[in-house]
Amino acid sequence: MKAQRDTAKILVTFVKNSVSSVVKKNPHLTIKALQTPKYHTTDLSKHSFLITGGAGFIGSNLVAYLLGNNAKKVRVLDNLATGFRKNLDAFQDNPSFEFLEGDIRDLETCKKAMDGIDYVSHQAALGSVPRSINNPLTSNEVNVTGFLNMLVAQKESESVKRLVYAASSSTYGDSKNLPKVEDTIGKPLSPYAVTKLVNELYADVFHKTYGTETVGLRYFNVFGPNQSPTGAYAAVIPLFMQALKDKKSPTINGDGEQTRDFTFVQNAVQANVRAFFAKEEAVNEVFNVAFGERISLNTLWENLKSISGIDITATYGPPRKGDVRDSLANIDKARKLLEYNPLFSVKQGLQLTWEQF
Repeated sequence: MKAQRDTAKILVTFVKNSVSSVVKKNPHLTIKALQTPKYHTTDLSKHSFLITGGAGFIGSNLVAYLLGNNAKKVRVLDNLATGFRKNLDAFQDNPSFEFLEGDIRDLETCKKAMDGIDYVSHQAALGSVPRSINNPLTSNEVNVTGFLNMLVAQKESESVKRLVYAASSSTYGDSKNLPKVEDTIGKPLSPYAVTKLVNELYADVFHKTYGTETVGLRYFNVFGPNQSPTGAYAAVIPLFMQALKDKKSPTINGDGEQTRDFTFVQNAVQANVRAFFAKEEAVNEVFNVAFGERISLNTLWENLKSISGIDITATYGPPRKGDVRDSLANIDKARKLLEYNPLFSVKQGLQLTWEQF
C-alpha cells in the first residue's frame, strides 16, 4: 500500500512540473490523460474504441486516457442527457476522435456506433438511486433496454471483440457482509440497483448463448474531475466541493456515519483499460472496482475542509431511501484476473479533484 501511495505522489509531482510544456506541444492532450501511468502493454494505435456515455464523468476521463495514449480511434456515443460537450472540447481537433450524438435506447444507433470498433466501454446509464425511485420507468428504459440493445449490437457486430460495462456496487443491496465479495449479494434496495443486476444477468446469458465477451465492473462511489455538482441527483463529493467553493453549509443525509469505499476516477479508468485486454479467465465475470478502504461521510467532510482550508459546519437531514448503510469492497478478484492495482487513495483523489474543481 505504501508503494502505491508513493507511486501516485511521484506521478502527481511529475504532472505539476511538466504538464504545461507537454500540453503546449500536444494541445489535444489533457491534464487528466497525463496524470496516470500506462495501464496497457498493447499498442493502442492498432485498436478502435467506442465509449458510450463518453461525454459524462467516467467516460470522458477514459476518452482522455485513450487519446492521450494514441488510440487509433475513439468514438463517443452520448445523448447529452447527463453528459456535457464541454467534457470533450479538448479532443475536437484530434483526428482520432469522433462524436456521435445518439441514444442507446435506439438499436440502430447502437449498431451504427459499433461499426468498425474493436472494444466497447459501456458507461451510458441513468445513475442515482433517488432518480430511479422518482422515475423507475426511465431508469429501466435506459439502463435495461439500452444495455440490451448494446448486447444485441455486439452480437451482430463483425468487429467488436469485447464489451466492458459499468456495473454497480448497488447490486449488493441489503447484504450486510463486509467487505463485499463478488459472489455474495443481497436483494436490491432501489430500482437503480435492480437495473444494474439485470445488466449482469443479461451479460451472462448472452455470453452463454451467443459467445459474446463481456466484463462487468462494479463501481464503488467513483469521484473525480468532470463530475458535475449541478442537478437534483449530483453525487456527494462534488456537492461538498461546491458548498466549500460557495462557502455554504452542505446537507449530510442521516447521521453522517454511513461509510463508503470512495474510488478516484483514474482507478476506474485503469479497470476499464485492464478489462479490454484481460485474459480469457476474466470474460463473463464481474469485478469490484474500488480502492479497498472505507470512510464515513463525516470524515470525508473533515478531509475536504482540511484540503480546501475552509471551515464550515455541515447540517444534517433525513436518511435517503434506498441507500445502503456501509460499503467496502474486496478487490482481490480484480487484482488477480485484471491485474488491477489502484494507485490513488481517497485523500490523493480528493486533493487532485479539488485542485481541478
